[in-house]
Amino acid sequence: MKKIPFNKPSLVGSELSYISDAISRGQLSGDGHYTKKCNALIETLTGAGKALLTHSCTAALEMAAILADLQPGDEVILPSFTFVSTANAVALRGAVPVFVDIDPETLNIDPAAAAAAITPRTKAIIAVHYAGVPAEMDALGELCDRHGLMLIEDAAQAMGSTYNGRPCGSLGALAAFSFHETKNIISGEGGALTINDPDLVVRAEIIREKGTNRSRFLRGQVDKYTWVDIGSSFLPGELVAAFLCGQLEQIETVNAHRLATFDLYNEAFSDLADSGRVRRPVVPGHCHANGHMFYLLLRDIDDRDAFIAQMREDGIATPFHYVPLHSSPAGKNLARAAGSMAVTDDISARLVRLPVYYGVMDETDRVINATRQYLERN
Repeated sequence: MKKIPFNKPSLVGSELSYISDAISRGQLSGDGHYTKKCNALIETLTGAGKALLTHSCTAALEMAAILADLQPGDEVILPSFTFVSTANAVALRGAVPVFVDIDPETLNIDPAAAAAAITPRTKAIIAVHYAGVPAEMDALGELCDRHGLMLIEDAAQAMGSTYNGRPCGSLGALAAFSFHETKNIISGEGGALTINDPDLVVRAEIIREKGTNRSRFLRGQVDKYTWVDIGSSFLPGELVAAFLCGQLEQIETVNAHRLATFDLYNEAFSDLADSGRVRRPVVPGHCHANGHMFYLLLRDIDDRDAFIAQMREDGIATPFHYVPLHSSPAGKNLARAAGSMAVTDDISARLVRLPVYYGVMDETDRVINATRQYLERN
C-alpha cells in the first residue's frame, strides 16, 4: 500500500535553474543576488517596511527578542500552544515567557487572557497565527498601545494570510516567518524577519550580520565595518535563497492549491461536524487564511490516539500537534503560566492534522474515506 505522508516537499517553479544561476554568479554566502530578490518579494507580499531573510524562523524570533531589548527579568506574553522557538527566543535573553490560554475557536492567543497577564515587567506580546489564521491583531494592538508594549507576530505559518485586508507580517512592529519544508513556501530550512518600525531597521541589519555594520559599509555609508553590537550569523546561504525565490514567485499557485485542499476536507466532514462528532477549523470572516493546515478536533485523547493508530495502519500520516509549553520541563523551569490553561490542555489532547501539501489532491479521496470510516465506526 502506498503511504501518504503528512508533508511532501515539491518543486513548484524555477528553483533548480535559480540554484544553477546562483552557482554561476560566484557567490554562495549570504546577502547575494537571490537573498536580495527574496527580501524584495517578501516586502511586496507582506507590505512590510523591511524584510531580512534568515536561516530559520527561530533565527528571526531570536532577532526580534534582541530588537525588543529584552533584559533579564522582563516578561513576554505568548500562547503555550506554539512551537518551542517562540518561547526559546525570550528565554535566551534571560526574560520570562508568560504563557496564556488560547481562544477555543481559532486556537490563537486570547486577547482577554493576555490583558489579564500584564504586569509592570511585561515588555512585549507575541501573537502566533496558528494554522495560518491571523490572531486578533486589532485587540492586541490596542492592548500594546495602551501599555507601551511591543507587538510581535510569530507568522511562521501565515505567509499570504490577511487580517482585515492587511497581510500578516505588517501587523506588528516585527514578524517572523518560516520556510521550513512543512510550510506553504519552503526552502528546506529558512525564515525571514519583517520590520515595520523604521527605528529598528539599522539595528536589525547589524544583529543579522554578527553585530557588525557591514550592510552600511556595503552601501557606502561608512568607510569600514566593525563590531558595533551583539548579533549572530543569521543569514542563509545563496543556494537556500535561490530555491526560496523560485517558491515565492509561485505563492499564489501554492496557496490556492492548499486552500482547495482545505475546502475539500472542510466539505467532506461537514455532516460529521454538524452531528457533533468532530470539529473543523474556524476562520473568522475578517480573516483570509492561506490553507496552511487542516485539523480535526476529536472527542478526547483516547479518540485521537485511536484515530492516529488506525490511519497509520491505513498508510496515512495524521500527526497531533504541540505539546503545551507550560507543561514541558523547560516551560516549568524557565517560564510561568498566567491564569487557566484549560482550553490549551483540552485542544492539544484532541487535535489531529490531515495531510496538506502541494500535490496531495491526488490522495485526498483516500484520506477522506479512511477518516470517515473511522469516525462513522467509533
